[in-house]
Parts: sequence; structure tokens; C-alpha cells
Amino acid sequence: MTARTQRPRLLAATVLVTGSLLLTACSSSGSSSGSSGAPSASASVKAPTADASLAALVPADVKSSGKLVVAADASYAPNEFKDDKGAIVGMDVDLAAAIAQKLGLTADVQNADFTSIIPGIAAKKYQLGMSSFTDNKEREKTVDMVTYFTAGTSQAVKKGNPDKISADDLCGKKVAVQTGTTQADLIHDTLNPACTKAGKPTIPNDGDKFTLQTDVTTALISNRDQVMLADSPVIDYALKQTNGQLEKIGSTTDSAPYGVVVAKGSDLAKAVQGAIQSLIADGTYKAILAKWGVESGAIDKSVINGATS
Repeated sequence: MTARTQRPRLLAATVLVTGSLLLTACSSSGSSSGSSGAPSASASVKAPTADASLAALVPADVKSSGKLVVAADASYAPNEFKDDKGAIVGMDVDLAAAIAQKLGLTADVQNADFTSIIPGIAAKKYQLGMSSFTDNKEREKTVDMVTYFTAGTSQAVKKGNPDKISADDLCGKKVAVQTGTTQADLIHDTLNPACTKAGKPTIPNDGDKFTLQTDVTTALISNRDQVMLADSPVIDYALKQTNGQLEKIGSTTDSAPYGVVVAKGSDLAKAVQGAIQSLIADGTYKAILAKWGVESGAIDKSVINGATS
């Protein structure tokens, strides 16, 4: 599977200059994301029209508040990150706003640590979680997931691949990942056991893990690590944002759906699923993905709990 797992979760977006390094950064201390060729947060997408039949599906307590409180870990560009003014932007943010508009609501997107989002939904602090969550069977035990995108795991190295990293053999290599992501699980559960079975050295520390994807990118560019793993749209965005300092190796693997996180058994899941399907039908969905350069992850049909593994 791919994407952020139950961790704490495709990188970050604002520009951070450290010595001669031009990095992406999505932490609250970040600055600009305006590298040449990168998607633009300033691009506009026409707001969708509210759908009365979908709005009727919204639970009364949510409808009375007039808003959807949506949690996102704003460190994972282009999906969710902070712009140079500190505003939370990205594909997930735009989709959250469009879903809310379809339901006759407004979206209140709040920054949250990835690991706190699902517990926060269980505690009714948030109504939705939109933070590049992979829809998997394990998560579906505790929350409902409404699918809206497809992503896989990709790998990046320094430009020119100076350490001659093979995408098919990371045994013994220093690998950077974000804490709690599917990629972190991949190292612990799959790659390192395979290395041991083959009589090869394992990936040290089960991968060097960082709370922010920004720091994963920094670790690679600064040569602390030799390769990084992340969701495919995150890797693609990082390549643009680092001005040619990184390159992708191998192919994208383990594609799986992203899901909007909703409280288990909530009627809101059906409303959100209907809203996403309506956005797909009226073209708003594709316009948002095009704005962020992630059209390759588009889906045709949204479902509730569509995990395959």
C-alpha cells in the first residue's frame, strides 16, 4: 500500500535556503513555494454549486454549525502545506473546500500532527481528516474512508544518483521517510525482512524517520541520507521544488486509494462520497488536480471503504 499510514504521513513545499541548498519546506516556519514549473497555489478554480440533495444527507449537528472542521498535517506538498503567508493550501485543502461547498457548508481546515488526526475525529474535534491518508483495511476498523485519489510509493535520490542507488535493492542504504507513513511500514515490515532473508545488511534504523516530510527532503539533499521514499505526487512535487537537485529512480509501486477520514458509522460519509462524485461529474475535481499537477492520480468513482489490503 502507499501513502501516510497510521503514523504520525506523497513532501513539503515552501522554499528554505540553507547554505547553498534550496529545499522545499512546509513547516510553519517555511517561506515561498514559487519554483519555476511548480504548480501554483494562486491559480483559481471555480467554486462548485451547492447540491440540496447532498446537503440533506449532512448530520444535523454538522449542518447547524455551517462548517466542516477538517484536519490536515500541512507538511506534505502539494497535497497539504503552508504557503509563504502561513495559509494552509494544497490539493486536499481545495478538495475539502469544494466538498463543503457541495454540501452547503464552509471548510475550516486546521493544521494537526498526522498522528493526532484519527484520534481527533474519534473525539469529535474534527469532522474530516484530509491528509493523504491511504485507505487500508486496518484504518477501516476504526474509521470510515471515502476514496478520492490514487497514489503510490516513489523514490528519489540526489541528482545523478552519486551513490548508484538501485530502486530494487535498498539493503544497507540510508533511507529517509516520514514517521508513521506507509513507507516507514514498508521498510520495517517488508524491505528489511527481505534483506535479512537474502543475507544482506538491513536499512539502518528501519529508515531515518522525521516528523515532517520537509525534513526528509532536507536529509537527502544534505547527504545525511542516500534516498527518500514518499507518495508519488509528493516526490514529483519535490523534484520541481528543489530546482533539479533530486531525481526519481525506479517506478511508482503499490498504488492505493487515498481516503477522506470520517467517524465510523457517521452519515457524513455518504454525504462526502456523494459530494466527491458530484465534483468528479461537474469537472471541479479534475480542475483542482490540474491546478496542483497531480492529474495522474484521478479516480472516476468514489466509494466508502474501498481498501484492497
